[in-house]
Amino acid sequence: MRFSLYGLLIALGVAAAVFYMDREARRLALPSDLAMDIALWAVPLAIVFSRLYYVAFTWENYRADLLSILRLWEGGLAIYGGVLGGALGVFLLGKRRRLSFALLADLVAPGLLLGQAIGRWGNFFNHEAYGFLTVNPDLRFFPVSVLIAGQWHLATFFYESAWNLAGFLFLLRMRDHCH
Repeated sequence: MRFSLYGLLIALGVAAAVFYMDREARRLALPSDLAMDIALWAVPLAIVFSRLYYVAFTWENYRADLLSILRLWEGGLAIYGGVLGGALGVFLLGKRRRLSFALLADLVAPGLLLGQAIGRWGNFFNHEAYGFLTVNPDLRFFPVSVLIAGQWHLATFFYESAWNLAGFLFLLRMRDHCH
């Protein structure tokens, strides 16, 4: 159940990003299929690169069984690799459609933050990406801390989600001031 809920939240994050990019592309009078094209170019490369990045930094877990690299359902994706792969997809799409990478990056960046803000909640349901133990009993409440396996930890997934949402809102505000 946790994996499917995690996957659902990631999918909702991608859908929210595409929805945002579609609305923004329409506002800027860009091609109507641009947001979907970005998703079709960026998401597959993001998945591949997020896996490769994860495997590269945990190679000892995979070197004895190279086929285990393909078992994505066992977990092991890293957002840093996903951003790199997605950026490559956006770059390649820009070349193909003769659109500047800067224009596409401006379109993608807020959506990426929004998607990440939603997707990070998957870490909550998977009981992962939490911080140090919360030793002060006065700080053992959400959103400061989260209860994991009977122990309170800093809710770092929530902090990142909140910062991503704040970044998304900041970029929207800046967009409105710049245009």
